[in-house]
Amino acid sequence: MKHLSPLSAPLNRRAFIASAGLGAASLGALLAGCGSAPAENGSATGSAPAEAGSAEASEGVEVHVASLKGPTSIGLVTFMDQARNPDMFTNSYDFQIMTAADEILPLVIKGDIDIALIPANAASVLYNKTEQGITCLDINTLGVLSVVTGDTSVTSFEDLEDRTVYLTGKGTTPEYTMNYLLDAAGIADSVTLEFKSEAAEVVSVLAADATAVGVLPQPFVTAALTKNDALSAPVDLTDVWARYAEEGSQLVTGVTVVRNEFLDEHPQAVTEFVVSQAASVDTVNDDPATAAPLVVEAGIIDAEPVAEKAIPACHLVCITGSEMQEALSGYLKVLYDADPASVGGALPEDLFYTAYEG
Repeated sequence: MKHLSPLSAPLNRRAFIASAGLGAASLGALLAGCGSAPAENGSATGSAPAEAGSAEASEGVEVHVASLKGPTSIGLVTFMDQARNPDMFTNSYDFQIMTAADEILPLVIKGDIDIALIPANAASVLYNKTEQGITCLDINTLGVLSVVTGDTSVTSFEDLEDRTVYLTGKGTTPEYTMNYLLDAAGIADSVTLEFKSEAAEVVSVLAADATAVGVLPQPFVTAALTKNDALSAPVDLTDVWARYAEEGSQLVTGVTVVRNEFLDEHPQAVTEFVVSQAASVDTVNDDPATAAPLVVEAGIIDAEPVAEKAIPACHLVCITGSEMQEALSGYLKVLYDADPASVGGALPEDLFYTAYEG
Protein backbone atom coordinates (compact mmCIF):
# COMPACT_ATOMS: atom_id res chain seq x y z
CA MET A 1 0.00 0.00 0.00
CA LYS A 2 1.27 3.45 -0.86
CA HIS A 3 1.46 6.02 1.90
CA LEU A 4 0.59 9.68 1.94
CA SER A 5 2.09 12.32 4.13
CA PRO A 6 0.29 12.85 7.46
CA LEU A 7 -1.74 15.98 8.00
CA SER A 8 -0.33 18.65 10.23
CA ALA A 9 -3.66 20.15 11.29
CA PRO A 10 -7.36 19.51 10.89
CA LEU A 11 -9.02 20.91 7.78
CA ASN A 12 -12.13 23.04 7.78
CA ARG A 13 -14.84 22.26 5.24
CA ARG A 14 -13.43 24.63 2.64
CA ALA A 15 -9.94 23.18 2.97
CA PHE A 16 -11.22 19.61 3.00
CA ILE A 17 -13.10 20.04 -0.25
CA ALA A 18 -10.10 21.80 -1.73
CA SER A 19 -7.86 18.90 -0.76
CA ALA A 20 -10.26 16.49 -2.46
CA GLY A 21 -9.52 17.95 -5.84
CA LEU A 22 -11.12 21.38 -6.21
CA GLY A 23 -8.04 23.47 -5.64
CA ALA A 24 -5.45 24.21 -2.96
CA ALA A 25 -2.56 22.48 -4.67
CA SER A 26 -0.60 22.21 -1.44
CA LEU A 27 -3.32 19.97 0.00
CA GLY A 28 -4.23 18.20 -3.22
CA ALA A 29 -1.53 15.59 -2.73
CA LEU A 30 -3.38 14.26 0.29
CA LEU A 31 -5.90 12.62 -1.98
CA ALA A 32 -3.58 12.05 -4.93
CA GLY A 33 -5.15 9.58 -7.28
CA CYS A 34 -8.56 9.68 -5.65
CA GLY A 35 -10.05 11.50 -8.61
CA SER A 36 -10.19 8.70 -11.17
CA ALA A 37 -11.00 5.09 -11.77
CA PRO A 38 -8.16 2.82 -10.67
CA ALA A 39 -8.54 0.32 -13.46
CA GLU A 40 -8.57 2.69 -16.40
CA ASN A 41 -7.75 6.26 -15.52
CA GLY A 42 -5.06 5.94 -12.90
CA SER A 43 -4.68 4.35 -9.53
CA ALA A 44 -6.46 5.56 -6.41
CA THR A 45 -3.62 5.63 -3.97
CA GLY A 46 -2.97 6.61 -0.42
CA SER A 47 -3.04 5.48 3.15
CA ALA A 48 -4.56 7.06 6.19
CA PRO A 49 -2.39 9.59 7.98
CA ALA A 50 -1.26 8.17 11.28
CA GLU A 51 0.05 11.36 12.81
CA ALA A 52 -1.22 14.88 13.23
CA GLY A 53 -0.55 17.85 15.43
CA SER A 54 -4.10 18.61 16.47
CA ALA A 55 -5.91 17.40 19.56
CA GLU A 56 -8.51 15.70 17.38
CA ALA A 57 -5.86 13.90 15.37
CA SER A 58 -4.00 12.67 18.46
CA GLU A 59 -7.10 11.52 20.33
CA GLY A 60 -9.28 10.51 17.41
CA VAL A 61 -13.04 10.11 17.23
CA GLU A 62 -15.35 7.22 16.47
CA VAL A 63 -16.70 7.43 12.92
CA HIS A 64 -19.96 5.61 12.23
CA VAL A 65 -20.09 4.36 8.64
CA ALA A 66 -22.93 2.62 6.81
CA SER A 67 -22.85 1.10 3.34
CA LEU A 68 -25.03 -1.11 1.17
CA LYS A 69 -24.56 -4.82 0.69
CA GLY A 70 -23.20 -5.12 -2.84
CA PRO A 71 -20.62 -3.33 -4.98
CA THR A 72 -21.00 -0.13 -2.95
CA SER A 73 -19.31 -1.86 0.00
CA ILE A 74 -16.74 -3.96 -1.86
CA GLY A 75 -14.25 -1.13 -2.21
CA LEU A 76 -14.18 -0.72 1.58
CA VAL A 77 -13.23 -4.26 2.57
CA THR A 78 -9.49 -3.67 2.95
CA PHE A 79 -10.16 -0.53 4.98
CA MET A 80 -12.63 -2.44 7.15
CA ASP A 81 -10.11 -5.19 7.73
CA GLN A 82 -7.34 -2.75 8.68
CA ALA A 83 -9.65 -0.81 10.98
CA ARG A 84 -9.79 -3.81 13.29
CA ASN A 85 -6.29 -2.84 14.37
CA PRO A 86 -6.77 -0.02 16.90
CA ASP A 87 -3.33 1.36 16.10
CA MET A 88 -3.79 1.52 12.34
CA PHE A 89 -5.68 4.80 12.15
CA THR A 90 -5.96 7.97 14.14
CA ASN A 91 -9.72 7.48 14.39
CA SER A 92 -11.81 4.38 15.07
CA TYR A 93 -14.42 3.17 12.59
CA ASP A 94 -17.72 1.41 13.15
CA PHE A 95 -18.78 -0.14 9.82
CA GLN A 96 -22.30 -1.38 9.20
CA ILE A 97 -23.41 -3.05 5.98
CA MET A 98 -27.15 -2.82 5.36
CA THR A 99 -29.44 -4.27 2.71
CA ALA A 100 -31.39 -1.17 1.68
CA ALA A 101 -30.86 2.57 1.45
CA ASP A 102 -34.13 3.04 3.33
CA GLU A 103 -32.37 1.59 6.38
CA ILE A 104 -29.46 4.01 6.14
CA LEU A 105 -31.09 7.35 5.35
CA PRO A 106 -33.08 7.70 8.60
CA LEU A 107 -29.94 6.94 10.60
CA VAL A 108 -28.03 9.70 8.80
CA ILE A 109 -30.88 12.12 9.48
CA LYS A 110 -30.89 11.16 13.18
CA GLY A 111 -27.12 11.62 13.38
CA ASP A 112 -26.43 7.96 14.17
CA ILE A 113 -24.44 7.55 10.94
CA ASP A 114 -21.70 10.03 10.04
CA ILE A 115 -20.59 8.77 6.63
CA ALA A 116 -22.75 6.73 4.27
CA LEU A 117 -22.15 4.94 0.98
CA ILE A 118 -25.52 4.98 -0.75
CA PRO A 119 -27.08 5.07 -4.23
CA ALA A 120 -26.45 8.31 -6.08
CA ASN A 121 -30.11 9.25 -6.34
CA ALA A 122 -30.66 8.45 -2.64
CA ALA A 123 -27.91 10.93 -1.81
CA SER A 124 -29.78 13.62 -3.74
CA VAL A 125 -33.01 12.70 -1.94
CA LEU A 126 -31.20 12.92 1.40
CA TYR A 127 -29.66 16.28 0.50
CA ASN A 128 -33.11 17.70 -0.21
CA LYS A 129 -34.72 16.07 2.81
CA THR A 130 -32.07 17.42 5.19
CA GLU A 131 -32.14 20.88 3.60
CA GLN A 132 -28.51 20.78 2.44
CA GLY A 133 -27.40 18.82 5.50
CA ILE A 134 -24.95 16.53 3.71
CA THR A 135 -21.99 16.81 1.37
CA CYS A 136 -21.04 14.34 -1.35
CA LEU A 137 -17.43 13.30 -0.82
CA ASP A 138 -16.88 11.01 -3.78
CA ILE A 139 -18.29 8.58 -6.30
CA ASN A 140 -17.44 5.09 -5.08
CA THR A 141 -19.06 2.91 -7.75
CA LEU A 142 -19.82 3.55 -11.40
CA GLY A 143 -22.36 1.48 -13.36
CA VAL A 144 -22.91 -2.15 -12.41
CA LEU A 145 -25.51 -3.10 -15.04
CA SER A 146 -24.78 -5.40 -17.98
CA VAL A 147 -26.71 -7.05 -20.77
CA VAL A 148 -26.74 -10.83 -20.18
CA THR A 149 -27.88 -13.40 -22.72
CA GLY A 150 -27.23 -16.80 -24.23
CA ASP A 151 -27.78 -15.41 -27.73
CA THR A 152 -24.42 -14.99 -29.42
CA SER A 153 -25.88 -12.64 -32.01
CA VAL A 154 -26.17 -9.95 -29.33
CA THR A 155 -22.81 -8.20 -29.31
CA SER A 156 -23.77 -4.54 -28.93
CA PHE A 157 -26.41 -2.46 -27.23
CA GLU A 158 -27.98 -1.69 -30.58
CA ASP A 159 -28.63 -5.42 -31.04
CA LEU A 160 -31.44 -5.09 -28.50
CA GLU A 161 -33.59 -3.62 -31.27
CA ASP A 162 -36.92 -5.48 -31.70
CA ARG A 163 -36.33 -7.54 -28.57
CA THR A 164 -37.86 -7.96 -25.12
CA VAL A 165 -35.42 -7.20 -22.33
CA TYR A 166 -35.97 -8.62 -18.84
CA LEU A 167 -34.79 -6.62 -15.83
CA THR A 168 -35.66 -5.43 -12.34
CA GLY A 169 -36.24 -1.91 -11.06
CA LYS A 170 -39.49 -0.71 -12.55
CA GLY A 171 -40.02 2.93 -11.60
CA THR A 172 -36.45 3.21 -10.34
CA THR A 173 -33.00 3.98 -11.69
CA PRO A 174 -32.53 0.82 -13.83
CA GLU A 175 -35.67 1.67 -15.79
CA TYR A 176 -34.68 5.32 -16.19
CA THR A 177 -31.17 4.32 -17.26
CA MET A 178 -32.44 1.86 -19.85
CA ASN A 179 -35.02 4.29 -21.23
CA TYR A 180 -32.37 6.99 -21.56
CA LEU A 181 -29.90 4.73 -23.34
CA LEU A 182 -32.50 3.15 -25.61
CA ASP A 183 -33.68 6.59 -26.63
CA ALA A 184 -30.11 7.78 -27.19
CA ALA A 185 -29.45 4.73 -29.36
CA GLY A 186 -32.62 5.39 -31.36
CA ILE A 187 -34.22 2.02 -30.60
CA ALA A 188 -36.58 2.88 -27.75
CA ASP A 189 -39.73 2.33 -29.81
CA SER A 190 -38.73 -1.19 -30.78
CA VAL A 191 -37.61 -2.55 -27.39
CA THR A 192 -40.01 -3.93 -24.78
CA LEU A 193 -38.90 -3.82 -21.16
CA GLU A 194 -40.41 -6.58 -19.04
CA PHE A 195 -39.83 -6.17 -15.33
CA LYS A 196 -39.33 -8.87 -12.72
CA SER A 197 -39.39 -8.40 -8.99
CA GLU A 198 -35.98 -9.99 -8.36
CA ALA A 199 -32.76 -10.55 -10.25
CA ALA A 200 -33.13 -14.29 -9.67
CA GLU A 201 -36.29 -14.24 -11.78
CA VAL A 202 -34.39 -12.66 -14.65
CA VAL A 203 -31.71 -15.33 -14.35
CA SER A 204 -34.42 -18.02 -14.49
CA VAL A 205 -35.80 -16.58 -17.73
CA LEU A 206 -32.32 -16.52 -19.26
CA ALA A 207 -31.69 -20.12 -18.22
CA ALA A 208 -34.97 -21.29 -19.72
CA ASP A 209 -34.66 -19.46 -23.06
CA ALA A 210 -31.33 -19.24 -24.87
CA THR A 211 -32.61 -16.33 -26.96
CA ALA A 212 -33.78 -14.25 -23.99
CA VAL A 213 -31.99 -11.02 -23.10
CA GLY A 214 -31.73 -9.54 -19.62
CA VAL A 215 -30.11 -6.67 -17.80
CA LEU A 216 -28.59 -7.55 -14.44
CA PRO A 217 -26.42 -5.81 -11.85
CA GLN A 218 -23.20 -7.11 -10.39
CA PRO A 219 -22.60 -9.45 -8.66
CA PHE A 220 -25.66 -11.21 -10.14
CA VAL A 221 -24.05 -11.00 -13.58
CA THR A 222 -20.97 -12.91 -12.48
CA ALA A 223 -22.98 -15.40 -10.44
CA ALA A 224 -25.23 -16.14 -13.43
CA LEU A 225 -22.28 -16.61 -15.78
CA THR A 226 -20.52 -18.86 -13.26
CA LYS A 227 -23.53 -21.15 -12.94
CA ASN A 228 -24.42 -21.19 -16.65
CA ASP A 229 -21.55 -21.18 -19.13
CA ALA A 230 -24.02 -20.70 -22.00
CA LEU A 231 -24.57 -17.13 -20.85
CA SER A 232 -22.37 -14.15 -21.56
CA ALA A 233 -22.39 -10.44 -20.72
CA PRO A 234 -21.49 -8.79 -24.04
CA VAL A 235 -22.54 -5.24 -23.14
CA ASP A 236 -21.59 -3.14 -20.10
CA LEU A 237 -24.05 -0.26 -19.71
CA THR A 238 -21.31 1.90 -18.19
CA ASP A 239 -19.60 1.85 -21.58
CA VAL A 240 -22.86 2.52 -23.40
CA TRP A 241 -23.53 5.53 -21.17
CA ALA A 242 -20.06 6.90 -21.88
CA ARG A 243 -20.78 6.63 -25.59
CA TYR A 244 -24.15 8.36 -25.61
CA ALA A 245 -24.27 10.70 -22.61
CA GLU A 246 -23.16 14.31 -22.52
CA GLU A 247 -19.42 14.75 -22.12
CA GLY A 248 -18.33 14.33 -18.51
CA SER A 249 -21.48 12.57 -17.37
CA GLN A 250 -21.03 8.99 -16.19
CA LEU A 251 -23.31 6.16 -15.13
CA VAL A 252 -23.11 6.23 -11.35
CA THR A 253 -24.26 3.63 -8.83
CA GLY A 254 -22.92 4.69 -5.45
CA VAL A 255 -21.59 7.81 -3.76
CA THR A 256 -20.15 8.61 -0.35
CA VAL A 257 -21.78 11.36 1.72
CA VAL A 258 -21.06 12.91 5.09
CA ARG A 259 -23.25 14.82 7.51
CA ASN A 260 -22.15 18.45 7.39
CA GLU A 261 -22.31 18.70 11.17
CA PHE A 262 -19.77 15.89 11.43
CA LEU A 263 -17.63 17.39 8.67
CA ASP A 264 -17.61 20.76 10.47
CA GLU A 265 -16.64 19.20 13.80
CA HIS A 266 -14.22 16.51 12.59
CA PRO A 267 -12.72 17.45 9.22
CA GLN A 268 -9.53 15.55 10.03
CA ALA A 269 -11.51 12.34 10.50
CA VAL A 270 -13.30 12.84 7.18
CA THR A 271 -10.01 13.40 5.41
CA GLU A 272 -8.59 10.23 6.93
CA PHE A 273 -11.68 8.32 5.82
CA VAL A 274 -11.50 9.43 2.19
CA VAL A 275 -7.77 8.82 1.93
CA SER A 276 -8.23 5.36 3.46
CA GLN A 277 -11.21 4.65 1.22
CA ALA A 278 -9.15 5.55 -1.85
CA ALA A 279 -6.34 3.26 -0.73
CA SER A 280 -8.80 0.43 -0.10
CA VAL A 281 -10.37 0.80 -3.54
CA ASP A 282 -6.92 0.72 -5.08
CA THR A 283 -5.98 -2.44 -3.19
CA VAL A 284 -9.21 -4.27 -4.01
CA ASN A 285 -8.97 -3.44 -7.72
CA ASP A 286 -5.29 -4.37 -7.88
CA ASP A 287 -5.68 -7.74 -6.16
CA PRO A 288 -9.22 -9.19 -6.40
CA ALA A 289 -8.00 -12.62 -5.28
CA THR A 290 -6.80 -11.26 -1.94
CA ALA A 291 -9.88 -9.07 -1.52
CA ALA A 292 -12.36 -11.85 -2.30
CA PRO A 293 -12.17 -13.56 1.12
CA LEU A 294 -12.77 -10.20 2.80
CA VAL A 295 -15.81 -9.62 0.58
CA VAL A 296 -17.23 -12.99 1.62
CA GLU A 297 -16.36 -12.43 5.28
CA ALA A 298 -18.26 -9.12 5.17
CA GLY A 299 -21.33 -10.95 3.87
CA ILE A 300 -21.40 -9.03 0.59
CA ILE A 301 -21.02 -12.04 -1.75
CA ASP A 302 -21.39 -15.68 -0.77
CA ALA A 303 -18.55 -17.30 -2.72
CA GLU A 304 -14.92 -16.24 -3.15
CA PRO A 305 -14.65 -17.25 -6.83
CA VAL A 306 -17.69 -15.13 -7.66
CA ALA A 307 -16.32 -12.21 -5.66
CA GLU A 308 -12.93 -12.42 -7.38
CA LYS A 309 -14.48 -12.46 -10.85
CA ALA A 310 -17.05 -9.77 -10.04
CA ILE A 311 -14.66 -7.16 -8.65
CA PRO A 312 -13.17 -6.04 -12.00
CA ALA A 313 -16.67 -5.56 -13.41
CA CYS A 314 -17.98 -3.54 -10.46
CA HIS A 315 -16.25 -0.31 -11.54
CA LEU A 316 -15.02 0.50 -8.03
CA VAL A 317 -13.64 4.04 -7.95
CA CYS A 318 -12.94 7.01 -5.74
CA ILE A 319 -13.77 10.02 -7.90
CA THR A 320 -13.69 13.40 -6.18
CA GLY A 321 -13.71 17.11 -6.95
CA SER A 322 -14.76 18.66 -10.23
CA GLU A 323 -14.71 15.30 -12.01
CA MET A 324 -17.14 13.94 -9.44
CA GLN A 325 -19.46 16.92 -9.85
CA GLU A 326 -19.47 16.68 -13.62
CA ALA A 327 -20.03 12.93 -13.67
CA LEU A 328 -22.68 12.88 -10.94
CA SER A 329 -24.62 16.00 -11.88
CA GLY A 330 -25.01 14.72 -15.44
CA TYR A 331 -26.34 11.40 -14.17
CA LEU A 332 -28.75 13.01 -11.70
CA LYS A 333 -30.06 15.29 -14.46
CA VAL A 334 -31.07 12.22 -16.49
CA LEU A 335 -32.93 10.83 -13.48
CA TYR A 336 -34.56 14.18 -12.76
CA ASP A 337 -35.80 14.45 -16.34
CA ALA A 338 -37.29 10.97 -16.05
CA ASP A 339 -38.87 11.53 -12.64
CA PRO A 340 -38.04 14.47 -10.34
CA ALA A 341 -39.10 12.43 -7.32
CA SER A 342 -36.24 10.01 -7.99
CA VAL A 343 -33.77 12.68 -6.85
CA GLY A 344 -35.92 14.22 -4.14
CA GLY A 345 -37.83 16.71 -6.28
CA ALA A 346 -34.91 18.98 -7.15
CA LEU A 347 -31.36 18.68 -8.37
CA PRO A 348 -28.73 19.43 -5.70
CA GLU A 349 -26.99 22.78 -5.80
CA ASP A 350 -23.23 23.16 -6.04
CA LEU A 351 -23.02 23.01 -2.23
CA PHE A 352 -23.79 19.30 -2.46
CA TYR A 353 -20.52 18.81 -4.33
CA THR A 354 -18.39 21.67 -3.10
CA ALA A 355 -19.55 22.57 0.40
CA TYR A 356 -17.77 25.50 1.95
CA GLU A 357 -17.54 26.83 5.46
CA GLY A 358 -20.66 28.82 6.20
